[in-house]
Amino acid sequence: MTIRDARAEDLDAIVRLLAEDSLGAVPEEPGADSYRRAFAAIEESPDNRLLVAEHDGAVVGTFQLTFIPNLSLHGGPRAQIEAVRVASALRGRGIGEAMMRWAIERAGEAGCVLVQLTSNARRADARRFYERVGFVASHVGFKYVPPQDR
Repeated sequence: MTIRDARAEDLDAIVRLLAEDSLGAVPEEPGADSYRRAFAAIEESPDNRLLVAEHDGAVVGTFQLTFIPNLSLHGGPRAQIEAVRVASALRGRGIGEAMMRWAIERAGEAGCVLVQLTSNARRADARRFYERVGFVASHVGFKYVPPQDR
């Protein structure tokens, strides 16, 4: 398995992985222009990387790694991991763990003093996975929801 920066031709496979998410508020639609715009913005940002895990020529996992300049913790940057997905048929085979180890190593190389992520509170399996690979549920996260959507 290889972890590499995503390419434009990976976009539909990435969106299909996102679509496997049973908690997604809006169904994902491969081929939508909004994904191409978001991909371009991520690709242009020096502080963002969209990654894929590839096995036998197929995209089997994805995540986004963002480096955030920060004043707390003595001005040390932090790394944020987002949108972690592994193909449902391949979960439990070490792909997610390899992706997290890769992200943590890159964060260390970038001088990050903290690696953080969020996961929906309803994802019990994900929480157990993140704890197993060394993450600690040390904070409570909040999301703003407009009154009309509550």
